Amino acid sequence: MLSVIVRSALTKCNQSVVRAMSSSGGPASAYTTLAISHPAESITHVELHRPEKLNAMNKAFWSEMVDCFNEIAGDPDCRVVVVSGAGKIFTAGIDLMDMASDVLQPQGDDTARISWNLRQKITKYQETFSVIEKFLVSEYCFTFKTLTHCHVDCGCYALEGVDLITACDIRLCTQDTWFQVKEVDIGLAADVGTLQRLPKVIGSRSLVNELALTARKMYADEAKSSGLVSRVFPDKEAMITGALEMAGEIAGRSPVAVQGTKINLIYARDHSVAEGLDYMATWNMSMLQTQDVMKSAQAAMEKKSPKTIAFSKL
Repeated sequence: MLSVIVRSALTKCNQSVVRAMSSSGGPASAYTTLAISHPAESITHVELHRPEKLNAMNKAFWSEMVDCFNEIAGDPDCRVVVVSGAGKIFTAGIDLMDMASDVLQPQGDDTARISWNLRQKITKYQETFSVIEKFLVSEYCFTFKTLTHCHVDCGCYALEGVDLITACDIRLCTQDTWFQVKEVDIGLAADVGTLQRLPKVIGSRSLVNELALTARKMYADEAKSSGLVSRVFPDKEAMITGALEMAGEIAGRSPVAVQGTKINLIYARDHSVAEGLDYMATWNMSMLQTQDVMKSAQAAMEKKSPKTIAFSKL
């Protein structure tokens, strides 16, 4: 009875969940830069949690994200992950003050060794967001901005914010959100995912080039029309409510179907149609043998929601 459980959780606890997910205190967590909570059955919320620093990504963040997602990957009860930012901004990107020694002063005795060490650091940082894309459940990313106590416009930057959101499956935002690929303004090319994933998310090479080369801001309406986000909400509370409802819909489906859909969507993105079809045939020659197909077909014939089915854990 997952449908009843999820709807009950959203109906009875929605206001408290919204407050918990948007408060500066946040739930207890073993991490210093992240807060982990479980707002509904089968749903895990990962909150970037340095609101006093606009959720800027310090040294700890890069390893904690990998550890966090690896830990969640081992949790058979989790089917959907929601990612958001505490406070009034999703993230201000990389914490340059904390990261300067790693990024600007790499160690090494000569150019080759300095370059080798810097390459290792870059690939390590790339893995922080690649682990989200590889993660075998569906992820959401909310981005949002309000101006309660911020003194400047707030939004989602890349210095690494856009890198993070483009690794997520679904992106939602509020009406006053903006996005910015900021790297050229500080003299470098974005190096942990934006230049690779954003063209495939948006689909317009011209628009991606414009955003990356000028560092101009993209606001919510343009982000939606270009495909960067799928839905725009009037405020954070409405967005979180909508995201939890959407997460509940996904969590109520067969985990075999959801996992297979995600994996094959990513494979199809990076391969030809013929290669994608061949991979799909190989995938489903085993995955079609799940009991979930018969359970889902029976529910459909009885005009029941898939959320009424008690699917086995993976």
